[in-house]
Amino acid sequence: MPSTRAAALSRWPSRLAPWLASGYLALLTVMLPLAPLGASLLFGRLKYLRDYLGFIRRMRVHIAALREGPARHYFEDVMGRQDKVPAEIAGSCVQCGNCCMNKRCVFLEPIDNDRYQCGIYHSPLRRWSNCGSFPLHAHDIARYACPSYHVVRVVGRRD
Repeated sequence: MPSTRAAALSRWPSRLAPWLASGYLALLTVMLPLAPLGASLLFGRLKYLRDYLGFIRRMRVHIAALREGPARHYFEDVMGRQDKVPAEIAGSCVQCGNCCMNKRCVFLEPIDNDRYQCGIYHSPLRRWSNCGSFPLHAHDIARYACPSYHVVRVVGRRD
């Protein structure tokens, strides 16, 4: 019977992920008027509160982008640590902004021609986000057409 219990526990992320993602998105939508204040307090950046209407506008775009799959990905793959995680991913960030929900993240900041940086990169809270786990697997790389990361295919040795 332990194998059945283990199998059931391994499926919890895929079963609960849609519900958790929907609840998270509903909470973000309801709390939208307080988002600039919350972001300013959490990340110590008053600019989110100073540009209240701009932040609300960008947050709406951010929430719409989360609805396209990143919210569910977080609860299913990042929290659940899906078993399809490859042995190794190689590459380095070229600051293209693709992985930031195709440049729709509310915290993404342009730094020069086609280069971006995360406005909350140094926050300890960031590591519990999708951002802190990118790229988790090949699907992440493909979803955002990442130009610099790739999955290293590990071929087993025959003895």
